[in-house]
Amino acid sequence: MSRGKEMRPEELARRLAAIADDKKGTELVALDVRSLVSYTDYLVICTARNERQAKAIHDEVYHQLKRDGWLPARVEGEREAEWVLMDYLDAVLHIFTPELRERYRLEVLWGEAEKLDLDLAGERGAA
Repeated sequence: MSRGKEMRPEELARRLAAIADDKKGTELVALDVRSLVSYTDYLVICTARNERQAKAIHDEVYHQLKRDGWLPARVEGEREAEWVLMDYLDAVLHIFTPELRERYRLEVLWGEAEKLDLDLAGERGAA
């Protein structure tokens, strides 16, 4: 992964969530897993209405962060777009379709993790 301008892990997690929010991702959650795992600091999870929206969220995250010099270490599930994982090392973005979000329930799996308060525009508008 290449890194552009310096960004703290929490800033990266917030940026991933904000971009997903701008592309109408829903049920956004950022989990602070620093005390639980060593491979990342934050898991950012969102739901896309369908595969097409999941791909659109992926594309927007990729292009916006690439402009700042950030490329993911790896991306998985991009072709099927039912569960897309974008690994930026300090933060990992999971984009789920509703069916797979319900099946894998990462928030439950990582229930011990603290949630980061995201304060997103789309989430405020939905409330």
